[in-house]
Amino acid sequence: MPRLIFLGAPGAGKGTQAKLTADLCSIPHISTGDILRAAVANQTPLGIQAKSYMDRGDLVPDQLVVALIQERLNNADAQDGWILDGFPRNVLQAEFLDSLLNQIEQPYDYVVNLEVPDDVLASRMLERGRTDDTEEVIHNRLKVYREQTSPLIDFYTKRKKLAVVDGNQLVEKVTMDLKKLI
Repeated sequence: MPRLIFLGAPGAGKGTQAKLTADLCSIPHISTGDILRAAVANQTPLGIQAKSYMDRGDLVPDQLVVALIQERLNNADAQDGWILDGFPRNVLQAEFLDSLLNQIEQPYDYVVNLEVPDDVLASRMLERGRTDDTEEVIHNRLKVYREQTSPLIDFYTKRKKLAVVDGNQLVEKVTMDLKKLI
């Protein structure tokens, strides 16, 4: 079973494609966004801390995310394969993840980067109708993504693990491209 990491700017379709691919392979879709939103909704201590960052469109600090990921990858259903969506978001997290995956003997197969133009990303996020998807927050999210997350493309390219998929296509076509990859 595959172990995949999905990258892409907010609105690129990572969540949709990760869920479709995970269902196709019968492996868990591990979304840090979903985990964080649930923590916020349930007003857990982590959720309360994370909410202030999320409301501004900033990334939640590494230490708040790292414990969730490690705990989730240790669950029984993740032993044979998984798709990570929303983590890592920067090179420091990627280095931590590489170390963690070596430690728990769960190496990843590919890092999938869904590429979508910024104007399409902004339009998609506004259409989602989430309360935190205002134009100002979306602009900040894309800026933060470019500054902090896009260096991951170089990080994984150097490791010869990056697979680029055009995310600016019909959902079904993106899914077909992912099926070919795995």
